[in-house]
Amino acid sequence: MSDLPITRDMFDDVMVPNYAPAAIIPVRGEGSRLWDQDGREYIDFAGGIAVNVLGHAHPKLVAALTEQARKLWHVSNLLTNEPALKLARRLCELTFAQRVFFANSGAEANEAALKLARKYAADHAGPDKREIIAFTPSFHGRTLFTVSVGGQPKYTEGFEPLPPGITHVPFNDLAAFASAISERTCAVILEPVLGESGVVSATPEFLRGVRELCDRHQALLIFDEVQCGNGRCGHLYAYMGYGVTPDILTTAKGLGGGFPISAMLTTAPIAASLNVGSHGTTYGGNPLGCAVAGAVLDLISDPELLAGVRRKHAAFMAGLRRINDRFGIFREVRGKGLLLGCELTDAWRGRSRDFVKAATDQGLLVLVAGPDVIRLAPSLIIPDELIEEGLRRFERAIAQLLHQTALAGEESAHAAR
Repeated sequence: MSDLPITRDMFDDVMVPNYAPAAIIPVRGEGSRLWDQDGREYIDFAGGIAVNVLGHAHPKLVAALTEQARKLWHVSNLLTNEPALKLARRLCELTFAQRVFFANSGAEANEAALKLARKYAADHAGPDKREIIAFTPSFHGRTLFTVSVGGQPKYTEGFEPLPPGITHVPFNDLAAFASAISERTCAVILEPVLGESGVVSATPEFLRGVRELCDRHQALLIFDEVQCGNGRCGHLYAYMGYGVTPDILTTAKGLGGGFPISAMLTTAPIAASLNVGSHGTTYGGNPLGCAVAGAVLDLISDPELLAGVRRKHAAFMAGLRRINDRFGIFREVRGKGLLLGCELTDAWRGRSRDFVKAATDQGLLVLVAGPDVIRLAPSLIIPDELIEEGLRRFERAIAQLLHQTALAGEESAHAAR
């Protein structure tokens, strides 16, 4: 059995069918390139869904992991460890935070943030202040609590009954939010830049207004920066570019550069509500993850690297607009830093996955952000020449898809005659 070849077909035989991976299986990565089982090369504009902020097999991350692997792998939360303490201290130095909780994924960080908000309200305001306000569309994870807060029926259908006490209002609609928030609201959670839900940025006026209303109603403001944080938007965390500081911030994805780790950041007075035994996780803060994340943070907090993200954003935007000038298929090209979204025109709505497949055929990996948006989330240090080559491949992919669609239309018209 162990000698059987590893193929994409094996996925369908042994894995739960909750994913539909592409036909290729990558086996090696270096920088912003991947190679599959057949040795074919791909330029990576997907970044493991905004995870590989420093590309594949970055030597400093490999060195950090290798060094720590020779020392200590796991001790549980019954003991602390040096890499966790170093990473927590550095996160506090670089952000508004005074206290850090480590977990393994974005969903777990958001779960911790939401539990903390309700616990803090229970400690300070009593049982009536339990409502959580979130925005539609949004995505905060796949646990039952976080998927309920995300509020998208396609992710909650079949998992009812859902946790109560959650209200949803439209993203970027300050008037609707002002009507919804009340003294019963214990927390408000939002993504400064929507990731899965179309790469839509919050307006500065919206974030400032949300902050002011949270203060007025003594509600905690949670920023979900699982995808838009860790240098992705051209600042270490997106809130810094807006000048609006949350009470709690969640981070994951790029924090480990590919190694599973997440964190919840907050202030000391708020953190005090998670007293001993009130929350926990077996693997959160393990030495391996924290050692790698420490190396990531050292690199992505460099002002030169962050300035490079903003410069590369301009190069991507110019290239995507040139492509659109030729084909006219994007209603809008948007995003911050190296989190970019290309929204398809009405004629192409619902076909974002077709563009992903066409790009793969041309040796380029891209993402979707819903059925109508193509998403790009490359390494923050992708070389300029790979940006240009990747955009050329993207242009060829679009030309190929348009040609195939036109041929299919002609064949259909001919058959109808």
